[in-house]
Amino acid sequence: MAIKSEKAEQNLQDGSNQTDSNPLNRRNFLKAGTLLGAAMCVPPVVGSAAAAQHMQERRTASRSTGLNLPLITTRRTLGTGRYAMEVSALGLGLMGMNYNRGPHPDRQAMIELIRQAVEHGVTLFDTAEVYGPLINEELAGEALYPYRNQVAVTTKFGHRIVNGEYQTGELDSRPENIRSVAEASLRRLRVEAIDLFYQHRLDPDVPIEDVAGTVRDLIQEGKVKRFGLCEVRPEIIRRAHAVQPVTAIQSEYHLMWREPEREVLPVCEELGIGFVPYSPLNRAFLTGAINEHTEFDPSQDMRQTLPRFQPEAIRANLRIVEALNRFGRTRGMPPAQVALTWLLTKMPWIVPIPGTTKLSHLEENLRTADLELSDDEMSEIENAISQFEIVGDRYPAELQEQVSR
Repeated sequence: MAIKSEKAEQNLQDGSNQTDSNPLNRRNFLKAGTLLGAAMCVPPVVGSAAAAQHMQERRTASRSTGLNLPLITTRRTLGTGRYAMEVSALGLGLMGMNYNRGPHPDRQAMIELIRQAVEHGVTLFDTAEVYGPLINEELAGEALYPYRNQVAVTTKFGHRIVNGEYQTGELDSRPENIRSVAEASLRRLRVEAIDLFYQHRLDPDVPIEDVAGTVRDLIQEGKVKRFGLCEVRPEIIRRAHAVQPVTAIQSEYHLMWREPEREVLPVCEELGIGFVPYSPLNRAFLTGAINEHTEFDPSQDMRQTLPRFQPEAIRANLRIVEALNRFGRTRGMPPAQVALTWLLTKMPWIVPIPGTTKLSHLEENLRTADLELSDDEMSEIENAISQFEIVGDRYPAELQEQVSR
């Protein structure tokens, strides 16, 4: 394992005993949020010098309350040419902050966490209309409004939502719906243009050329900047890209789901398309925080419906977490850092978007941006994981059908 810069090494040293001497627990986080309340209402910052000064002031305030997050300086580029987008090496997925991951944390605490991420170098934030529905975009809009000229917010269309209610399993990528979603997302996100607009799931009733053409028109109108696709096969990527260049493909990808390596990643490399892995820690499983006795809220946590998160599957798959622990133990890396660093080392145009609701987990994730693995270490991890059969599908049958088209 190598550290990419002297500054990154110092960051690691500064935080090496933080768990014992200065725990970043929820109580400290909320206390910090209270002390920083006045800073959260700052006006938009215009200009790089003013932005840098503003960020430094916020980081100083953070340190005064006991927070010690590393600063990400590493950048990566999604896409090529006119539709390329430079972002931080790690993004932040916002879904679990108020949707599909159990009891919702305090909203103000999540706003402060998002803003701390910005101030420590994160520039890519991911949401979707269907998360909530609608409320996750509203959270993103409020949290990121002071930084709207400094970060990229990605969102998605393609599910059928009627009067604010998600029509489970129903898709809608008709051009008129794409336009309607774009207008509503702009209002909720409080931006003038959507940085990257993904089709969330392929709609078999609407030709992908019509979808790409509609987003192309929205780009020409200045309402959208770039086009993306989620969970699609190479043929669809090529057809869409021919109409409107695709900036990024978003798909599940991690050490327990490497299917994109077979066909999708090669097409991305060929066409110059970036790749954004969602659930890069397999919905927290690869952090080691889940075991067969973990109980998921049946009303608010989708993991309780997933075959891979049933007790017998968890019990069998824990061997993978144990392998990551063995690898990381001699390198000072918890399993989550091993898994994220593996992803970041795979390709320079891969930008994972791990989600979290805890500042301590954000800190742990951010530190991976300055780590890299050697070829031998990559092989060691992959060989260790390949010895185990992954138990359980990643989705139940009705959802698996949507990601297998």
